[in-house]
Amino acid sequence: MNSTSRLPNSEPDQLPREMIDLAKEIAKLPAEQQPGLEAAYNRVIETVNRRRRILSLVQEALSQLRLDIKYLMFDLEVTRRERDELKKGLEE
Repeated sequence: MNSTSRLPNSEPDQLPREMIDLAKEIAKLPAEQQPGLEAAYNRVIETVNRRRRILSLVQEALSQLRLDIKYLMFDLEVTRRERDELKKGLEE
């Protein structure tokens, strides 16, 4: 088992250190024991990558939400000022 077969799309610094260590340990096992562990390892890697993508999407969504809230707060403030100015104009 070589590390490039298990990590085709992942750079080593993108994986948790423990996963890299696990890959090295799996590579040390006898050839007949490696396939089952490789399959499980690959599923874990896919899960790690999927979670990272989801986390990234959630972070982007939160950033957009924060920006939207800032715009809404600004709009609310301007609307209140306009309302107060109109009220003041009507009272005069």
